[in-house]
Amino acid sequence: MDKFVKLTGVAAPLPVVNVDTDMIIPKDYLKTIKRTGLGKGLFAEARYNEDGTPNEEFVLNKPAYQNAKILVAGDNFGCGSSREHAPWALLDFGIRCVISTSFADIFYNNCFKNGILPIKVSQEDLDKLMDDASRGSNAILSVDLENLEITGPDGGSLKFELDEFKRHCLLNGLDDIGLTLEKSSAIDNFEKSNAASRPWAA
Repeated sequence: MDKFVKLTGVAAPLPVVNVDTDMIIPKDYLKTIKRTGLGKGLFAEARYNEDGTPNEEFVLNKPAYQNAKILVAGDNFGCGSSREHAPWALLDFGIRCVISTSFADIFYNNCFKNGILPIKVSQEDLDKLMDDASRGSNAILSVDLENLEITGPDGGSLKFELDEFKRHCLLNGLDDIGLTLEKSSAIDNFEKSNAASRPWAA
């Protein structure tokens, strides 16, 4: 998993509440267990017209936001089913950070396991960031995970809070497998000791 230390990029505004995982990645795209290739299905029902052409009114189809790395969204983002394809699709599109006032628990935790930083802010701070994100090509935000700080296009900044263990994992690029591998020496030592004390079980 890629480390997340500091991210600077275009922030796209999505002022919609209760965006569920079916909206993030519709069920038609769930036939794969690969984490790549799902970016094309991100918000598919909103991004594309019925004939498959891009919906020019959807934010991620607008020229200024086609390479967005940050999403500023409404309350209760990622609700609905627990599909991990939702963060996979966001990541494959290029989005590494989602900012909202609240997230569904399973989606929130899945983000950390896939290298995405979900940030919870107050409604007042979200309103400011939504305004920043509405500036088109000037909607540049910098997210500094080391200092727990978001800086806007005008230089103003705000602090956010994050569980220290989750912060450690993102800063060091550690998913569940990575965390296990950190203990590989201790695991190897235990296995050797166990084999020596119980040769009949080998």
